[in-house]
Amino acid sequence: MRCIRCRDQIKAHSCQIKPRESTYFSSAMAFQPAAIEADQDPRVHHSEKNEQVAYTHEDDLLPDGSTPNIEMYMYYAKIQRAKEAALSAKEDAERGRGSLISRAFNRSRGSDRDSVASAHSGEKTGAASSEDGGSGVVIEGEYRAASSALRTATWGSVFYLITTDILGPYSTPYAFQQVGYGPGVACFFVLGIMAAYSGLILWWLFLKLDSEKFPVRSFGELGQRIYGPWFRYVCSILQSVQLVFNVGIIILANGQGLSQMAKFRLCFSVCNVVWTLAGMILGQIRTLQKFGSIANLAIWMNIIVLIMTMASVANSPPNYTASTFTSPYPPVQTYAIYIQPFQGQLNGIMQIVYSYGGAMIFVELMAEMRRPMDFWKAMVYSQLFIFIVYMFFGLFVYSYQGQYAVNPANQGISAYGLQTATNAISLTASVIAAALYGNIGVKVIYNHILVELFRFPELTTTRGKYYFSASVIVYWSIAFIIGSAIPQFSNISSLVAAVCIFQFSYTFPPFMMVGYYMQVDANKGDGEFDINNPNAHRVDTWHQLSRWKRGFFKGFFFNVWNILLTLACLSCAILSSYSAIKAIITAFNTAGSASSFGCKSPLDNS
Repeated sequence: MRCIRCRDQIKAHSCQIKPRESTYFSSAMAFQPAAIEADQDPRVHHSEKNEQVAYTHEDDLLPDGSTPNIEMYMYYAKIQRAKEAALSAKEDAERGRGSLISRAFNRSRGSDRDSVASAHSGEKTGAASSEDGGSGVVIEGEYRAASSALRTATWGSVFYLITTDILGPYSTPYAFQQVGYGPGVACFFVLGIMAAYSGLILWWLFLKLDSEKFPVRSFGELGQRIYGPWFRYVCSILQSVQLVFNVGIIILANGQGLSQMAKFRLCFSVCNVVWTLAGMILGQIRTLQKFGSIANLAIWMNIIVLIMTMASVANSPPNYTASTFTSPYPPVQTYAIYIQPFQGQLNGIMQIVYSYGGAMIFVELMAEMRRPMDFWKAMVYSQLFIFIVYMFFGLFVYSYQGQYAVNPANQGISAYGLQTATNAISLTASVIAAALYGNIGVKVIYNHILVELFRFPELTTTRGKYYFSASVIVYWSIAFIIGSAIPQFSNISSLVAAVCIFQFSYTFPPFMMVGYYMQVDANKGDGEFDINNPNAHRVDTWHQLSRWKRGFFKGFFFNVWNILLTLACLSCAILSSYSAIKAIITAFNTAGSASSFGCKSPLDNS
């Protein structure tokens, strides 16, 4: 159990740490009420007798030290979903009837209000139990109440966070430039459908395996319930790589924008250093809750930039200087199908994958929702928003700029005034996104690698806070190296999309679905499940062929579909990674291109 500073009503004393699995700080923490900070945990209280007594939560271990089986996870998840459904029905009945829109609005607003009230109530209850002369141990009921109070996000809040998290709209014109109208629209549609399918899989698995007794807090933990610890480590590593590359890409994009605003008079590497230092300062904020008031602004800033970009490209020529063409510039050309080597086409398609790259945090968002059953609404609406708005923006800009489309798109505006205005707004939105990515990324690495493998102190300790500050500096330094060493926005974003985003959005969900249903189908041949003796009902083990036969052949066609989908996605990801690496090498060998840690901006091709 991690050591936590207690609330003001309770005297704080030094405490001993009981080892347990580290807590993952999800980006949805931005929506927690002000009463609950990231360095406060209702599970730990201090007694009046100058000694700390911690509630020893079961975490994911049974009393005998073994790991629960999937039947136990499903048993408690069913109880949890029934309780949430009863609460939802009660609140809906209390609020009465009305139009569909008004009911949705009142439900979301009421849920936030009830969540904050529950958090305050749980806080007072926990404090009273210690002050009233109790033992200082948080009893089971108090822990359950506090755990529920921490789940405060509504599906409306999650919709904003999913859409804010995805930084794909500025890349879509470049995607159409690489493949043309037909393949671009087709890929947007197919990838959108498959992203929705993967999102529904994650939602379904979460509902089946999460409970207050055994909470699922991250993508890796959900996978661990199905395949074991090795899969969680794979997810954590890829998640860490994706987050640090995302921050590096943001540094690169912001550096390009600042170099444009300075009319290329400022060294490009210095432009990157400016945003790296800004990130190191913002990154010292440990609680994502402090970003909550501004996180929702990012989506509206992005929409403003999209509108300004479309207005500009429709009334002014392309930014020829930022393109790879030399004078005299040929007229704008667009294609129904753009024929070129498959490497360039795959890099363009990876920009579309980047648009659907929010699945990495879907589980973390569900873990903070008051009603996880409502997550499908946020996911479906966000996918529709991405499909309609992003694709329309990409088609619009490509129609006017054709082969001159720049990635990111707003930096292809030729009018300096509008170009500077869009850069200023997008830089602000990017700083918000970078702060979120950096905060989550540092905590993933710190909790899942430094704490678990190298025994670093927990973030909630004094020494842990100092190590966290140092980790932020190291993290942003690595992101700076990535953005400055490979000053190729399109190619590096294609690489991270192929290596990381593709796995979370397309490869892993069907792979996890196969593992889940094979275990469920194999259990149908076992005896009746007994919660007091969870392993006694099994008639065979996975070391025997009979269990594999039941698990695979009972849902044969569905299993085959998901296995083929997993293999197809993995093959595409490998091929796209190869294409991105080849494109990076080719770009470095091209005369006049920006060099690593150089002063020439990638947009300065005059």
